[in-house]
Amino acid sequence: MSNEDAIAAILAQLPKGKVPPVDLWHPDYSGELDMRIARDGSWHYLGSPIKRPAMVKLFASILRHDEDGRHYLVTPVEKYSIVVEDAPFQAVAMDVHGAGRDQVLTFRTNVDDEVMAGPDHALRVEIDPDTEEPSPYLHVRGCLEALINRATFYDLIELGVDETRDDATQFGIWSAGVFFPVGAPL
Repeated sequence: MSNEDAIAAILAQLPKGKVPPVDLWHPDYSGELDMRIARDGSWHYLGSPIKRPAMVKLFASILRHDEDGRHYLVTPVEKYSIVVEDAPFQAVAMDVHGAGRDQVLTFRTNVDDEVMAGPDHALRVEIDPDTEEPSPYLHVRGCLEALINRATFYDLIELGVDETRDDATQFGIWSAGVFFPVGAPL
């Protein structure tokens, strides 16, 4: 089956409306699609960017990250692997409600998911050991995360506070009653 036929088959099976229950679908592996999600959140098919936002949102709705570390587009009867360079989504905007320990942060992704950082949607920051550059992430759904874009991360860091816990001081961010550490304890 060609990549075009595989994509057409996936599109034909998609339910309309909210995000489908891809975690409940366990079809046999169908193969690999020549599809890639770049680190900047752009989607590419056969080496060319997918320019239709509605198409990207549609594919994003059937995306799953499995325990084997691979990303798949999944329907009830098909499962195609794709390449994801980093996180499949980007957090591109943040709203702040309240302040300090009472603040709640909500994020919008490049595919228009709205996510509130908190007990069900953790924030985490990975530090590259060679460059010491931070890569901030937000849990979106299932095992999928969004890389927080640079401008939004700068806004997020502005909200950071030093918190003393267990005789150690930690810089981090509060949202929905949860403290998310950023970096190593001070």
